[in-house]
Amino acid sequence: MGRGKVTLKRIENKINRQVTFSKRRSGLLKKAHEISVLCDADVALIIFSTKGKLCEYATDASMERILERYERHSNEMQQPSVNNKSQGIWTLGNVKLKARLELLQKTQRHLMGEELDSLGLKELYTYEQQIDSALKHIRLRKNQLMLESISQLQKKDKDLRDQNNFLSNQIKEKENELEQRTHEMLPPFDFGMLTNCDRNQTRGGGGGDGEVEENQGGQRSTVLQLGWFNT
Repeated sequence: MGRGKVTLKRIENKINRQVTFSKRRSGLLKKAHEISVLCDADVALIIFSTKGKLCEYATDASMERILERYERHSNEMQQPSVNNKSQGIWTLGNVKLKARLELLQKTQRHLMGEELDSLGLKELYTYEQQIDSALKHIRLRKNQLMLESISQLQKKDKDLRDQNNFLSNQIKEKENELEQRTHEMLPPFDFGMLTNCDRNQTRGGGGGDGEVEENQGGQRSTVLQLGWFNT
């Protein structure tokens, strides 16, 4: 006895729905691959999960080429009406842009190390080369910025040294100017006074301290004379 007709409806249980999606997705991808190999057909398959994750399959012609072919074919099959043609172009353009956006987002997730289970060895090697190339460019740019920063610091250091030397020279000039003004303000030394003192000392007999002289009245007085010494 044959099986009855099964009514398709949404699976309410979240876990069962996810399990069913994974199984049916794998089967659908397998069937798409089989028909492309057995019948030599160009196949493009795009699946979006409930969480918005993209799952796609395309033959060697690549997804972009198949979408372009679909766009050309759709344009040829459209009615001659201008409005319908414009609407179809916009619709196909949106489909193409959305597919390309999803492809870029998927590539970005792969480069971040996410969702790598579906990738083969060749694809992983390609992503590895892209990451290595990006790291080289990043390191070159980082080294360039570091060298520029060091050069700027060296220039600032030189400017500070030049400014320090300039200020030191100004301080020395001010000190010399102050010293010169101080000498100009001091009274000059009278060498004639020293000469007269020497003469008086000679007239008095060249004696030292405590010499006794006679005055006009015949009285003797003790005079304390201070000697002048030439320096």
